[in-house]
Amino acid sequence: MSESSQPSQRSGILAGGNWIIDQVKIIDVYPKHEQLANILDQSQGTGGSPYNVLLDLAKMGASFPLEGAGLVGQDTLGEYILEDCRKNKIDSKLISISPGTSTSYTDVMTEREGGRRTFFQYSGANSTWDGSDIDFSQCSAKIFHLGYLLLLDAIDAAHPEHGTQGAALLSKARAAGLKTSIDVVSEDSDRFARIIGPALKQVDYCILNEVEGSKVTGVTVREDGKLLNEGIKETASKLFELGVGELVAIHFPEGSYAQSKDGEKVWHGSLSLPKGYIKGAAGAGDAFCSGVLYGVHEGWPLEKSLLTGTCAATACMSDPTCTDGLRSLDECLALAEAFGIGEDES
Repeated sequence: MSESSQPSQRSGILAGGNWIIDQVKIIDVYPKHEQLANILDQSQGTGGSPYNVLLDLAKMGASFPLEGAGLVGQDTLGEYILEDCRKNKIDSKLISISPGTSTSYTDVMTEREGGRRTFFQYSGANSTWDGSDIDFSQCSAKIFHLGYLLLLDAIDAAHPEHGTQGAALLSKARAAGLKTSIDVVSEDSDRFARIIGPALKQVDYCILNEVEGSKVTGVTVREDGKLLNEGIKETASKLFELGVGELVAIHFPEGSYAQSKDGEKVWHGSLSLPKGYIKGAAGAGDAFCSGVLYGVHEGWPLEKSLLTGTCAATACMSDPTCTDGLRSLDECLALAEAFGIGEDES
């Protein structure tokens, strides 16, 4: 390894995976089959793990390099994504245009009360991206973030040595000296163990929500709707047993929990939000992820990294889109002072 690629010299986050445009609809109620719901408002925003995470970091004012990798379609949505990256100083040289395809989009149905959302996804160009265009030997980033697993057909495909193509890609990044991070999509399926399991063996930082963690490990994290703290801790321990190298961070509506390979354990409550604050929860998980990765990249204490993730997610929920609610790091952290830690009253 050359001196320039030594881990101590590395800087920045390279994020690859889904590049999506979200079409967000605010609805009065989620309807039953053959029933009507009213669309009260609509907007367009960013979607997909790398897009949201990098844009969140840019809006928080991260001073280290930000770089994206993936595919967009040959259409106006693809042009919008590339221009948005340029505008926010996100290096897009590894985001290619796939000829004759459409950019991925998601219809996000967001309920007015509480911000619960349901997703209808068109994979488009994302489905064929496998990361083979990344030459990690020429990459100076410190962290490679891959997401969303379970929503990237070529990445989720089988690999003879590593189990999945995603696991093989993460292995390549590690071999070149990068730390690795993953995020997964929430879906109701039995694919978690088969697809996420192999990737965990190649992951340094695993950041997900309690439902995803439960599906990967089989550990029960809620009973009659109540969060089980012991279940969360057991989930984190199981994720380490499955191969995670350095950090597990699990977020949930009540707060978050992180555990390091050295055994440090930190709980952080969610902020006590006033009624009506939440305009939507889309993107909150990615915002939490961006805050934690910010702290990991900068070498902050685990408590500060969790606080940053919590505040970034809180800022995100002030807007129905995935990233428009984000603001500078100082402004995000000020939300903890403004609201304090406690039960969500919204």
